[in-house]
Amino acid sequence: MSNSPLIRTIDLRKAYETEAVTTPALCGVDLDLHEKEFTAIAGPSGSGKSTLLHLLGGLDRPTSGEILLEGRPLSGLSKDQLARLRMTSIGFVFQAYNLIPVLTVLENTAFVLELQGVARAERIERARRILGELGIEKYADQFPNRISGGEQQRVAVARAVVSEPSIVLADEPTANLDSAASLELIDLMRRLNEGKGATFLFATHDARLLDRVSRVVTLVDGRISTDEVRDSA
Repeated sequence: MSNSPLIRTIDLRKAYETEAVTTPALCGVDLDLHEKEFTAIAGPSGSGKSTLLHLLGGLDRPTSGEILLEGRPLSGLSKDQLARLRMTSIGFVFQAYNLIPVLTVLENTAFVLELQGVARAERIERARRILGELGIEKYADQFPNRISGGEQQRVAVARAVVSEPSIVLADEPTANLDSAASLELIDLMRRLNEGKGATFLFATHDARLLDRVSRVVTLVDGRISTDEVRDSA
């Protein structure tokens, strides 16, 4: 693991304004994340978990402070540059899956590769391979509404990792899953972390996931309250 962080935040702050009311969401977060980490951002509802992930992924901009991805500050990037960064370097897994309903499982998985300009034969081969590794290749020709929630979330993971991004950000990935599907998904992502060296950062309050991660960073009222590195997950 490199000593240089994959992601670094410096005094990261975010406040939301509605009319005359300013609501702070993050209040000076300093955080280093390294390659191959399997980390959870924990904390109660409203603690700033999702806000932090959205900022790290370039989906929103901070009120102040800085985010460095592989040493590159995000603050100087345009909307188009941020979009390109998300397409090439950041994978997302959302609790609502966000699959495209008119595309098959295979097409959903390969979609980011198509946006990257990867040749059709190669993107189909890579998509089929990752679906096979995740145990869902048999659903390749199905549409998302024909498979279960747990299977849809596996497709979302496949889509997030197929392009081998620098980091995968997952926002409450088990929120809509039952206990069995949640544990299967967590163990699946852990295997990707250990087998492929994929870096994962989760926002979660799911204790089942917290029991399986290597590091837990806890947010309270927009600030880091604890940062615990565990010997085993």
